[in-house]
Amino acid sequence: MSDAIVPQLTARFDELSQRLPDEGIEFWFARDLMDALGYARWENFITAIRRAIESCKSTGYEEYDHFRGVTKMVRLGSGAERPVDDFMLTRYACYLVAQNGDPRKQAIAFAQSYFAVQTRKQELIEDRMRLQARLEARDRLRESEKTLSQNIYERGVDDAGFGRIRAQGDSALFGGNTTQMMKNKYGIVQTRPLADFLPTLTIAAKNLATEMTNHNVMQADLQGERAITREHVQNNQSVRDMLGQRGIKPEQLPAEEDIKKLERRVKSDEKKIEKQSGKLPKPVQEN
Repeated sequence: MSDAIVPQLTARFDELSQRLPDEGIEFWFARDLMDALGYARWENFITAIRRAIESCKSTGYEEYDHFRGVTKMVRLGSGAERPVDDFMLTRYACYLVAQNGDPRKQAIAFAQSYFAVQTRKQELIEDRMRLQARLEARDRLRESEKTLSQNIYERGVDDAGFGRIRAQGDSALFGGNTTQMMKNKYGIVQTRPLADFLPTLTIAAKNLATEMTNHNVMQADLQGERAITREHVQNNQSVRDMLGQRGIKPEQLPAEEDIKKLERRVKSDEKKIEKQSGKLPKPVQEN
């Protein structure tokens, strides 16, 4: 995401913000947010809202403190008005809606960070976006490695063989440095995965190579450890060569903060978001 986009999106989400005058609670109308998040149809957006409501309830918070169904009038092309369903969403509700969206969409990726921080300072939003991008890259690598492990198991390779294939791939990606050598360089204990300490770029590089291996193993119906190892090494070497053309050597990039610490921080932040968002007032009971 370019630097110019962040202030534009910040301004747009700021403009959509509403505030209850008596309670001072900040909220957004779902139908306003729908367009800003890139949803074309209410039917699709309501699915994300329902998932967000389930996430809210699963963490032990009251749905109605953060999601409030309302009806408002919209003007038709003819000039007439008709009622439509809508939701009032607290900042925490908006955060959950964004978390249940597709982070590959620019507006969704931005919203996940925008609603996570209790300030509109651009640098803090950008810091959060970088953190979120690294977590998502690590999740994608976990999934692609899980798929590879399943694929090659069906082709006669056991867990130990998968470990050897992955280690050979690492050696190709890191210019001859083995997984253990990279762990020693970064000061990583034996029991922790190397990928939990890699920068986002290197995690993405490992994921690309693994996805290429997954594709070619299936496409060429490769069988056995030797053939799959050769394929995985070639793919990691290709990714290394591509990075090298831009002057990047993965083994020279510095380690970054432990992914597990970041995950714990995000969990802790979610509790803070819920608390600091405040709660929507109880609906007035009609006599």
